[in-house]
Amino acid sequence: MRFLNSFTHIFLSLLRIATGLLLLLHGTSKFFGIPVTSQTGVELMSTSGLIGVIQLVAGGLLTVGLFTRPMALILAITMAVVYVLFHAHRSHYPILNGGELAIMFGFASLLIAGAGPGPISLDRMLGRS
Repeated sequence: MRFLNSFTHIFLSLLRIATGLLLLLHGTSKFFGIPVTSQTGVELMSTSGLIGVIQLVAGGLLTVGLFTRPMALILAITMAVVYVLFHAHRSHYPILNGGELAIMFGFASLLIAGAGPGPISLDRMLGRS
């Protein structure tokens, strides 16, 4: 399936956009109720509030591909903290402790931090990647 090699950078951009949008939704849900979830209405000055701010800001910037590498690294670290604080104590198995999303977001963000934004990004348009 070598023909897929020519699409690798496009796939990277799509991964970055999808990851950013999903994290952005976590942030908008926490603060604006879009969409309403069990996390809606968190206190800004709480651990969940701080994580929500990071999800909102870094998720938005990741979506458009601006300051991609530092935002992705911040998100990867944040997701590791989320896993440790909110999931790891429940079980050693992510499938049982509900931490699968934190792990997937963390490793997707780590890949993006290392690989860069891909060709469809503001960083690329501005000559930074």
